Amino acid sequence: MSKKYLLAIDQGTSSSRAVLYDHGAQVVASAQQEFPQIYPQPGWVEHDPEAIWDSVTAVTEGAMQKVNAGAADISAIGITNQRETTVIWDRETGDCVYNAIVWQDRRTAAFCQSLKNDGLEPTITDKTGLRLDPYFSATKVAWILDNVEGVRKRAEVGKLAFGTIDSFLLWRLTGGRVHATDATNASRTLLFNIHTQEWDDELLQYFSVPRALLPEVRDCAADFGTALDDCLGGDVPVCGIAGDQQAALIGQAGFSDGMTKSTYGTGCFVIANTGNKALRSENQLLTTIAMRIDGNVTYGLEGSVFVAGSAMQWLRDELRIIDSAAASEAIAKRTGVVSDVHVVPAFAGLGAPHWDPDARGAILGLTRGSGRDEIVTATLQAVAYQTRDLVDAMSDDGIKPAVIRVDGGMVANNWFLQFLADILDIPVERPTNVESTVLGAAYLAGYGAGIVKSVRELSALWQPDKVFEPQMNAEHRDRLLRGWQVAVNRVRTAEPKL
Repeated sequence: MSKKYLLAIDQGTSSSRAVLYDHGAQVVASAQQEFPQIYPQPGWVEHDPEAIWDSVTAVTEGAMQKVNAGAADISAIGITNQRETTVIWDRETGDCVYNAIVWQDRRTAAFCQSLKNDGLEPTITDKTGLRLDPYFSATKVAWILDNVEGVRKRAEVGKLAFGTIDSFLLWRLTGGRVHATDATNASRTLLFNIHTQEWDDELLQYFSVPRALLPEVRDCAADFGTALDDCLGGDVPVCGIAGDQQAALIGQAGFSDGMTKSTYGTGCFVIANTGNKALRSENQLLTTIAMRIDGNVTYGLEGSVFVAGSAMQWLRDELRIIDSAAASEAIAKRTGVVSDVHVVPAFAGLGAPHWDPDARGAILGLTRGSGRDEIVTATLQAVAYQTRDLVDAMSDDGIKPAVIRVDGGMVANNWFLQFLADILDIPVERPTNVESTVLGAAYLAGYGAGIVKSVRELSALWQPDKVFEPQMNAEHRDRLLRGWQVAVNRVRTAEPKL
């Protein structure tokens, strides 16, 4: 039987998904499964790596069963993943030594502050493009090495392996034969020099991470080995890997300088393509690797908001004031723009451009007349305000998007996208396929397998669904933004807590 599908695996923060595409990048079948979030202490977030693996195998099997596909039908596999989340496992048994520490986790804030106090952040930022923050992988690795008995000794003699989730999945898929990652995921660890494209000995020393732990770094579209028979019922090559936000930029066909996308999943992530220039931000944004294809590095300027879609989950699961995230659209339509109530969803600190790990969430401006509808609408608005903060910072750094392409679960909400266009004061484009992250993984798999011959072919596949044009007058917009800034300043901490 001829091979006719691309399998894309999207391992996200709250769920795993597998999608089968035909060679024209059209969805044939998909399956998705949530897995538990673990909160051992306030500010700590973990995942059970075995639960992640089980969810990935379940959705892969589920998607294939829907069209009665076998391994012989699949040309290649692409993987995209929640970035920065850190796993360490035994090279012999494959067993993890500790739960995966999730990108949202803030337990290493004091360690980061101590390194800042030692004056190391400028050098770290010069090499990595990142800030010294608990968000990234290096301090999570160090925490596991120093807090799980016997782990550091085993790591130093080469018995253990570190990986972000892509590496962990690749190891499992290939039966432990391949320990590798791609340049985009490597660039999020605080251990990878984005200019030399190598793991950096000085950085490894700062964080006390043994080199023996580290995976090999490859292009985003490359030979990542073969997924073996016991995973898929046959051998299938793995040909593409990228971190979720970079995969979304690829899925949005963001291959040209200045092209900008914003993804609304658990968090909100804006990336602008800056071409072959690693643009240094003066506004606390991140310089990162947007993609590395055929050995050519494309850099990006990125702003990260820790809480977006997860704020809607909070309304649903903790406050229990909505039955589903989709219900927020009808509520916001009924309520209209809220100007006096502000929700600042700093549940895990504030990301760019504030970088305040000790900030915590708040609802401000409540009166006796405030109720569920105002809180729900203000939460939607908060996601748009946070996006505006990122776009303003990018503009100050010299990247001024003329339009922004959006994707992720929240963009099904038309009210939200119209408010977003109004607050950004630029058009917002929604593609016909809003699942750009997993689509980007499929694109990489197709390119890596030689099915897609050029990036130009990928660009031609992108199609808009709807464009939201700004409609709000400037005075109203400015008034709303002033209120938001007051609210953010109320939750920020004067000094980090040690």
